Amino acid sequence: MKKFGHLKMTIPGSNQKQPDKSASGKSRLPGIKTLILLFCVLLITLNGNVIKAQGKIWSVDDCIKYALEQNIQILKARVVTNIDEEYVLLAKAGRLPSLSASARQNFSWSNQSNTTTGATVFKGSDGTNISASSNVTLFNARKIQNNIRKSETDYEAGKYNMEVIKENISLSVLNAYLQVLYAEEQVKNTTNQVNSTSEQLKLAEERMNLGVISNSDYLLVKSQLANENLTLATASSQLEINRVTLMQFMELQVSADFRIARPNLDSMINLKRFPSSQEVYKTALEFKPEVKNAELNKKSSQLSVDLARADYFPNVSMNAGLSTSYSGNNTGSSFGTQLNNNFSPSVGLSVAIPIYLNRQVKTRVEVARMNTTNAELDESNTKNILRKAIEQAVLDVTSSQIEFEASSQQYQAAKESFDVASEKYTQGIMNSVDFLIQRTNFITAESAFLQSKYKLIFSYKILDFYQGVPLSL
Repeated sequence: MKKFGHLKMTIPGSNQKQPDKSASGKSRLPGIKTLILLFCVLLITLNGNVIKAQGKIWSVDDCIKYALEQNIQILKARVVTNIDEEYVLLAKAGRLPSLSASARQNFSWSNQSNTTTGATVFKGSDGTNISASSNVTLFNARKIQNNIRKSETDYEAGKYNMEVIKENISLSVLNAYLQVLYAEEQVKNTTNQVNSTSEQLKLAEERMNLGVISNSDYLLVKSQLANENLTLATASSQLEINRVTLMQFMELQVSADFRIARPNLDSMINLKRFPSSQEVYKTALEFKPEVKNAELNKKSSQLSVDLARADYFPNVSMNAGLSTSYSGNNTGSSFGTQLNNNFSPSVGLSVAIPIYLNRQVKTRVEVARMNTTNAELDESNTKNILRKAIEQAVLDVTSSQIEFEASSQQYQAAKESFDVASEKYTQGIMNSVDFLIQRTNFITAESAFLQSKYKLIFSYKILDFYQGVPLSL
């Protein structure tokens, strides 16, 4: 959470130099009241922002969005995607002619003979060379085109790989979010149990003082309260652990003010969902990023074979150049005249024919083919993993619905029995032992019901995830 430092403002005092005044006698600087007013407005605004940030209630959509913006793996994947995009631009630039220019200035000294006097003198001379050249590929067995296609394929595969990371992070955040909701409900139920048992302990103490029950019956209720206090402490500790886990998945600094929204989970329960794993798998193949990534990696490997095979063929290119020079020894011509007289354009065509390259090309082709085989196997493995995950998700939905329905019936029956037992215990008809047995059965049934509900909700979300439904509650 963003912290604001202390604001400091200097207010003019009597011991300071007085500000200059205009002809009308009024001060050119703001008065003390104006400064104080501005300070108060700013302080109220900052405090309002802090309170608003502290009081934020995070929905699961907020948590997922924040995690996707802050996660280091996603940020690194985005950098890799940007690098792939640069390689696409580089590959496309290969279709254009290259252009380079150079300029060279030389200075040299040597013994030179004077043709008139015959004397030898040590004399220096200078020279200038200026040139420009360009080269363009005319034929290389579609190597440039295939390199463009491969770089574009790698770029698209990288984007799908980033989507895979986003999905994994989103699932982790959703699971952690549900764990916090479950822990909060556990704390709430356990607190209610402790409060109820505390009232029962007071009633048991009154009855013991009146001689209605024995001291052992009173101690049983007291022991039950101690056990429930321990359960409450454990549930509270687990809640804090789950909250920290969620904040860490979000890459959010741990804060005691962190709170999440509680959606209406009961409205999401539909015990009549009977999905077909084949239909879900067929749908998932159309959009799942890991499948698209595997398909594009296979395509990239196939293009690598074409790129390697291109080295078997000749490379035809055309080049052109311009050059001129100046020599200081030619004293009869000026610098501009020599550059103009020595101007020399050139055009050429070159053909590079591979004849024997020590098996380098053949090895590159064979390695590229084997990499293609690996990419095909990776694609099949990715689809198999997806199919197995969907089959498990469909099975989880079916079994979770059956488990939830059974635990719901068990919970209702246990609650009815406990309500009757509570009435009997209050009226003194049931002893403490029988009452605590009924209470334990109710607590066990309530816990099983709560677990089955959250298990069912999560299984629904996983199934929706494979059907392209956004992760939300």
